[in-house]
Amino acid sequence: MAATDDIAKKIIAAYRTRVLLEPVRTEIKGVAEAYAVQQAAVEIWKSQGRTIAGQKIGLTAKAVQEQLGVNEPDFGTLFADMILADGATVSQTAVLQPRIEAEIAFVMKTDLRGDNITPEQVIAATDYVVPAIEICGSRIARWDIKIEDTIADNASAGLVVTGGKRSKLDIAGLADAAMTIQHNGAPAGSGNGAACLGNPAIAVAWLAQALTRFGGGLRAGDLVMSGALSKMVAAAPGDKFDVDFGALGTVSVKFGA
Repeated sequence: MAATDDIAKKIIAAYRTRVLLEPVRTEIKGVAEAYAVQQAAVEIWKSQGRTIAGQKIGLTAKAVQEQLGVNEPDFGTLFADMILADGATVSQTAVLQPRIEAEIAFVMKTDLRGDNITPEQVIAATDYVVPAIEICGSRIARWDIKIEDTIADNASAGLVVTGGKRSKLDIAGLADAAMTIQHNGAPAGSGNGAACLGNPAIAVAWLAQALTRFGGGLRAGDLVMSGALSKMVAAAPGDKFDVDFGALGTVSVKFGA
């Protein structure tokens, strides 16, 4: 475990120093060890006083998998200090190599864990959903990542911006939910819920099962980022992103100049 802890500390140091790392995949033997690195980092952050607010699913959209050269989802931990309100302005130093994704975020009403979880069980365990933007970041230079790199790096988590409108949708409504992204006023992406593993509820079911295998699960009150509905869009200083989810509402974020 010493090597696992060393990699975790190296990744955490990159947050603090803003010095990017070369890929860590050559130091990691497979996905299970990558999650061990991630968990080691989470435990360090918890010991430093950070509070877990939920979970994120990554790499659900085929467009994002193709962008990054991976072929399976992953997950990471969200902390309370990562959650921002609609319209927030993000400083240049907050996230390394920021890229944004538009997602439907779930807020859990009850705990959810076990095997063979159905989308219907996800709906029953969900309090409401909100429109959201995930600001992904990578501590790996040039976003030169494979699955081991992004898992070790807390699934490339950065920040989350949540919209104010709360909705309760059935399975069909989640799949049909449409989304468009405006980047500085120009169209920059579109998609719908079906782009997220066929349905965001399927993605959340996958997450709950994966967490169960690691001895955990989803908890009442958790914020769950269910995965991107289209490709990631790189963000630069001064940029503004507006995401419209139709009946689900809107959410926006600015990046400091």
